[in-house]
This record gives sequence, structure tokens and C-alpha cells, in this order.
Amino acid sequence: MSTSVDADHKFNTFYTEVKEIEKRDSVLTPKQQIERLLRPGSTYRNLNPFDVLQVEPETPLDEIKKKYRRLSILVHPDKNQDDPDRAQQAFEAVNKAWKTLENEDTRKKCMDIIEEAVGRTDLMLAEKKKKAKKEGKDSIPEDDPAQYKHAVYVLTMKLFADMERKRRELAERDQEERKRKREAEIEEEESAKAQKEWQKNFEESRQNRVNSWQNFQASKKSKDKSSKKIKTFKPPKNKPESR
Repeated sequence: MSTSVDADHKFNTFYTEVKEIEKRDSVLTPKQQIERLLRPGSTYRNLNPFDVLQVEPETPLDEIKKKYRRLSILVHPDKNQDDPDRAQQAFEAVNKAWKTLENEDTRKKCMDIIEEAVGRTDLMLAEKKKKAKKEGKDSIPEDDPAQYKHAVYVLTMKLFADMERKRRELAERDQEERKRKREAEIEEEESAKAQKEWQKNFEESRQNRVNSWQNFQASKKSKDKSSKKIKTFKPPKNKPESR
């Protein structure tokens, strides 16, 4: 009897492990990973590199690297030739997430956001608990660890979205500033070019005026010399008649 019970227990344990493996593999199938990474709202969801790589923030970097390699292989376009364009987008999202976490500075910024989300969630829930207590309630939904984790997750997404919005605003302002400076430079260059052209034309016209004046003066002198050479005819004086 005990042998039968032991066999059943082993089978149940084995069956549970198989189901867990199937569940894990199902989540990690290329098609489902591509769908996950490109689902509606992915533009902002994928700002969180931990969420993209499906790792907890406290996961060691070497373990994150293993997860990155596994995901990058699963969604690589060469492995998904039936849907290469979407696979490429998913691959780029995974690659970007790893580069963000691989870099010490950018990873620290991400950790700061996680910590801020936790801190702000705790403050929010503390106020919520006070309100619930006044209403005669002993607990709030976020007392459940899963609900608490979800609350942190939602606020984390919001903070990452806020950070990206600020980054884009700064980038747009920087682009506008560069555009304004470039337009000012072009205007200055055009003004300098016009001034140079005006100066050139003025010099040429001035030289023409000088040349014309010099030619006029030379012509005048030539006429004066010619007039001096011509002797005026003087009639002879009349002599008185002698008688």
C-alpha cells in the first residue's frame, strides 16, 4: 500500500515539475515572446529593461546576461523567418534593455526609479491604510504581496514613462536650439555674403567712376592743348594814306 502511495507521490511530483517546465517553455516560445514585447503599450512598457528581460531588479548581472542571451536567440529574426519584421523589433527591444543594464550608470538610474516607485507606493499605501482604518476596515487589497507588487509595477511604469517624456522634451528643446542657432548662422552667412557682394559692386562702380573721371580729365586736357596750338588770325592794321 505504502509502495503505491509513494509511487503516486513521485508521479504527482514529476507531473507538477513537467507542468512547470511546460509553463516556462510556453512563456519562452519565440512567438509568445515577440507578442509580449510588441503588445499594445509596449512603447512605454519596454522602457523598463527589467520588465523586458523578465528579471527582478535585484537579479545579479551575470544571471541577467544569461536571460538576455536566451531571449535574444528566441526572438532573433533568423529564428523567426515567418515574421522577421516583428522579430527584429522584439530583438532590438531585448538588445536595448541589456545595454541599459550592462552600463553601470544607466543601470543605477533604473534602480533609482525602482526605489522611488517602492518608496512612493509605501507612502501611498500608508495613507490608504489610514483611510481604511477610519472606515472600519482592517486591511487593504495591497496587503496581498501580489497586489503590492502590482502597485509597485504600475508606478514603476509611470516613472519610466515620465523619465522618457522628460528626455524627449529635452531632446526636442535641444534640437530646436540647434535649429535656431543654425538658422542664425545661415542668416549671418547670407548677410555677410550680401555685404561682401555689395562691397564688391561698390568697389567696381567706384573704380568705373574714377576711370570715367580720369578719362574725362584726360580728354579735357587734350582739348586744351589742341586749342593752344591753333593760332588765331589777326587782320592787318590799316595804314593811313599819305598825301
